[in-house]
Amino acid sequence: MLGTLGRLAGHEARLCASLVLWPARRTQGTAGGRAFGYMRGQGATMAGLVFVCLVETVGVSAMLRGMPTAHDVLLVLDIYTVLFVVALHAACVVRPHVLTPETLRVRYGVHVDLRIPREAISVVRRETRNTHTPADETLDLAVGSQTSVTLELAEPVTHTSFLGRAREVSVVRLHADDPGALVRALMPR
Repeated sequence: MLGTLGRLAGHEARLCASLVLWPARRTQGTAGGRAFGYMRGQGATMAGLVFVCLVETVGVSAMLRGMPTAHDVLLVLDIYTVLFVVALHAACVVRPHVLTPETLRVRYGVHVDLRIPREAISVVRRETRNTHTPADETLDLAVGSQTSVTLELAEPVTHTSFLGRAREVSVVRLHADDPGALVRALMPR
C-alpha cells in the first residue's frame, strides 16, 4: 500500500514539474538524443476537455452558492481537475520519444517510459492503426486511438507500469507526429 501511494505521489510530482517545463518550452530527458513528439493531434481535444471542466466548475459553483462548505470543497476539486488535465497534456509535450545511438526511449507523458536497445529492434515499420486489440506481449501507446509506428523486438523488454506492474513486451506500437522521420532514423545504416 505504501509503495503504491509513493508511486502516485511521484506521478503527481512529475505532472507538476511538467506544468513548469511546458510554458518554458523545455523538454525532459532529451539531452544527447533526437526528440520525436506525439501530441500535436491531441491539442484541440485536450483544450476542449479543459473548457468542459471550466464550464462544469462555474456551473457547480453557481448551484452551490448557498452551501459554502460544499461549494468550497467542490471548487478545490474542480480546480484540481482542470490543473490535472492541463498537466497530462503538458507531460506528453515535454516528454517526447527520444532516439539516441544506443536506445529508443518510448514515452507517454509520465505514465510510460520504456527504453528499448536499438539492437533489440528487429522490424520497424510505419503502420497506421486505429484498432488495438489487447495482447499479452504488445504495448500499444495510442494517441487519439491511433498508432503510426510498429516496432517488433528480437528479444522482449520489460515494461513496468507507473504502479509497478512489470510485463515482457515484444511488440511496441506508438504514435509519432512525424512517423516517417522516426522510421527512417531507426533504419539500419
